[in-house]
Amino acid sequence: MHPVLEQVTAQIRERSKALRQNYLDRLDRDANETPDRARLSCGNLAHGFAACQESDKQTLKLMDSVNVGIVTAYNDMLSAHQPYQGYPEIIKEALRELGSTGQVAGATPAMCDGVTQGQAGMELSLLSRDHIAQSTAVALSHQMFDAALLLGICDKIVPGLLIGALRFGHLPAMFVPAGPMPTGLANKEKLRIRQLYAQGEVGRDALLEAESASYHSAGTCTFYGTANSNQMVLEAMGLQLPGSSFVNPGTELRDALTRYTAQHITKISGKSSNFRPLGRVVDERAVVNGIVALLASGGSTNHTIHLIAMARAAGIIISWEDMDKLSRVTPLLAKVYPNGSADINHFHAAGGTGALFTELLSNGLMHGDALTTWGENFADFCVEPKFEHGQIQWSPAPKTSLDDSVIGSVAKPFDPEGGLRQLDGNIGRAVIKISAVAPEHRIVKAPAVVFDSQHALEARFKAGELNKDCVVVVRYQGPKANGMPELHKLTPFLGVLQDKGFAVALVTDGRMSGASGKVPAAIHVSPEAASGGWIGRIQDGDLIEVDATKGTLQVHIDELEFSQRIQAPAPVEDDNCGRDLFATTRALLSSAETGATFLFDEATALNALQSATK
Repeated sequence: MHPVLEQVTAQIRERSKALRQNYLDRLDRDANETPDRARLSCGNLAHGFAACQESDKQTLKLMDSVNVGIVTAYNDMLSAHQPYQGYPEIIKEALRELGSTGQVAGATPAMCDGVTQGQAGMELSLLSRDHIAQSTAVALSHQMFDAALLLGICDKIVPGLLIGALRFGHLPAMFVPAGPMPTGLANKEKLRIRQLYAQGEVGRDALLEAESASYHSAGTCTFYGTANSNQMVLEAMGLQLPGSSFVNPGTELRDALTRYTAQHITKISGKSSNFRPLGRVVDERAVVNGIVALLASGGSTNHTIHLIAMARAAGIIISWEDMDKLSRVTPLLAKVYPNGSADINHFHAAGGTGALFTELLSNGLMHGDALTTWGENFADFCVEPKFEHGQIQWSPAPKTSLDDSVIGSVAKPFDPEGGLRQLDGNIGRAVIKISAVAPEHRIVKAPAVVFDSQHALEARFKAGELNKDCVVVVRYQGPKANGMPELHKLTPFLGVLQDKGFAVALVTDGRMSGASGKVPAAIHVSPEAASGGWIGRIQDGDLIEVDATKGTLQVHIDELEFSQRIQAPAPVEDDNCGRDLFATTRALLSSAETGATFLFDEATALNALQSATK
């Protein structure tokens, strides 16, 4: 085992000791005291199976049968989630074959960031994660279930489902993926058309044609953004079948994996001899494995927020510093757009998660002894599924990459480090993803150009006012300010400026996800402007230095002058698109570095982190 991996895991375990023990004690109480189906009153039980078909009713009356609660984020507006429409019936039929039953316990919201990108609705996106967690808890609160299957893929949906399910961590739970859409227009060509549109060189018709050719069918978007990063993290944490993440929808193998998962969850329920409650599977080793897999694959920076909240739901406290330490010893082993030209289908064909995990495990960079929902432990996840003779067969994953332009090796990585950095300085703390940023662009020192929204930048760009070296500062985009929307409207404009030869960087208390690319972006600045963070004191012309190599984020100004500056006022925005309904929730959100959540007490995490550094 790599010594830094051991050290970080030990530090997480030590700082989380009290909180984790409280969680495990509650898990045990829930397992022993929470009424299960056998303890429900006859009236409760009758309500619980009133709508079931007669054979399922009879099975549910047999208290030694397994009843699986299905929590689904299905809707047919999200391409990634549309395939879930038929999953409940597939799952129920598979369960009936074993004398078990399944019920849709409840549904959760499922927003599409692609639809809301740059729109007012995006300000509800991050907030939806915690509401999804609550919706999951509502679904499972009926106490009719011996296990749970979670149907979700995209951005905030997977973290929300896991957070909610961990509150019922005395039950086993697994995720059931639906897979990516087939490859369409190359991502590099899509980006080229976007930049041409930003410069006014092609019209909306050309842009829409390119976007439609990219996002063209049911399934997850094929670039390596947050949705596909979710799948990588879930596999690395042992929460879904190995090699199952990136199998396309509508294939025999995809449906067979869904049936297999449905039957497998019964074999790890409390009514089996191989009980694997979710809260025991998600421990410090699983969390570290998730972080390492994210780093090695160049995954989404949104997980610098989500993983913190997900871990906290299991009584585990992690930090950006943990991720930074792991990043410095985890080589970048995948080149998938935006840090390469390949898409997720190419990654899967090159060996996929099995090849990646094999390489990491063989070099001591993952915990092979971590408990999982399938196999003996995580060391068994170096396999891939095949559909042969009407059933799933497991074969060893390729020991080496089948395409070394997509999946590298520890001996020949695409970068010796994972590409995630914590930045610290007089502006605050932030994170930066540099796996897609060329080395010559990783240090930028230039005058600030300050904006209070991503929309304000477009006019100045088109007027030619940004044709210079500059650090674009976009403030009042944090959790409390407006729900921390994605800021991808900035990406094409900043990319054009960089292509013109200007030194350009972004500093913001807002978010950019795994779709962010070649421009260095210091994101998630904490404290945010709305909490009095000093990013709110930066003025046009201030000299700012973003140094991803040293891990610093500085405004070069006299400290006394900076401390005495008056905070810029927050912009006034109309509360449309339902944003007014979330005003109270926004006020309760914690900082980005503690998970941007209203579900947990922020002070507990901060105290544990501060104690750990003393």
